[in-house]
Amino acid sequence: MRLVLASSSPSRRSILLSAGVDPVIAPANVDEDAIMHTLGSASASEVVQALATAKAEAIAPDFPDDVVLGCDSMLLLEGELQGKPKTVEATIKRWRQQRGKVATLLSGHHLITPDAHRSFVRETQVYFAQASDADIQAYAHSGEPLQCAGAFTLEAIGGWFIDRIEGDPSSVIGLSLPGLREAFYSLGFQASDFWHPNSGQ
Repeated sequence: MRLVLASSSPSRRSILLSAGVDPVIAPANVDEDAIMHTLGSASASEVVQALATAKAEAIAPDFPDDVVLGCDSMLLLEGELQGKPKTVEATIKRWRQQRGKVATLLSGHHLITPDAHRSFVRETQVYFAQASDADIQAYAHSGEPLQCAGAFTLEAIGGWFIDRIEGDPSSVIGLSLPGLREAFYSLGFQASDFWHPNSGQ
């Protein structure tokens, strides 16, 4: 059984590879801004779920016999959803706003199998450090956080500036392995159905 990931995210691929799954990478081309515009006053959870669903549905017709996974992550900070900062300047501004604060990282997931669909959202509390201006500047110029939800990564340089989390670590990195396992079970699969033959060797 193949798992098709509707994302080019290195972090999501890395999580799956470390967990024994070698996914097919098939990035979805969706207009996230347009989708969010149509959602109006939807909740933060509904927004990330809608984006994850759109990504999975965009590529599912090309993989009718496989299991397709779409994901999306955004940071909820002081009542506002934060996506990818994309520029050094926006990253610096974002970090000056979020340092020393607690925010919620929401990760939406949508699975499509030949016979069914499953959706779920995981929420994790992220405690940001009181990062110095110099470190914020250096981190922004490293390029790492520019394409990351919340302008940080937990597993790389950004780990310096996250004091702790409450919740699912894999969800903060890119996708929830526990949530994925539960979804697989509900669809009649085992997690091990997707492991590549040399897993654990």
